[in-house]
Amino acid sequence: MNQRSARHESAVLANPGGKGLRARWNAAANLLDRMVSHQLLALACRLSIAAIFYYSGRTKVEDGSLQVTAGAIELFRTEYKLPLLSPELAAQLAAYAEHLFPLLLVLGLFTRMSALALLGMTAVIQFLVYPEAWPTHLSWAAILLYLAGRGAGTLSLDRALGIR
Repeated sequence: MNQRSARHESAVLANPGGKGLRARWNAAANLLDRMVSHQLLALACRLSIAAIFYYSGRTKVEDGSLQVTAGAIELFRTEYKLPLLSPELAAQLAAYAEHLFPLLLVLGLFTRMSALALLGMTAVIQFLVYPEAWPTHLSWAAILLYLAGRGAGTLSLDRALGIR
C-alpha cells in the first residue's frame, strides 16, 4: 500500500463523518489486513495446533521416552477401537505421529505434509472415535487446512530451504 492510501485510511478512521460507514469499515479492515499478516497467522496456527497434538502424544508415552504406556494401548483396545489395526500398533503410530508432526510444524519444516497428516488423524478421530466432538475437530481442521493451503510463512525452515 502506498503512502497516499495509508493517509487516506487514517483520515477516514479519524473523521467518522467523512466518507460514511462503509468507508470507515473498509479502512479498518485494510488496517487489520496489514497488521495480521499471513506470516503471523501461520506462525500462530503452527504453534497452537502443534501444542494440541504434542500434549496428546505425551499422554500416550512413558516420561522421557517414546515407549507407549499400557494405559494408551488399553484405550485403543477399549475406547478408540480402530478397525484394521491392532491396539498396540495403533497406539504406537498415534504416539509417533503426535510427536513428529507437531515438531515439524513448530520448525516450519514440511509444513503442508505435516498439516495434511494431522488432518488425516483428525478425520479418523472425528469419524471413528469421537463423532460428537465435531466442533473441536472442525476448529482443528480449519487450522490444518489453512496451513496445508497457505504454507508455513516466512518464519520457517520451509522458507529458508526453499520448500513450498
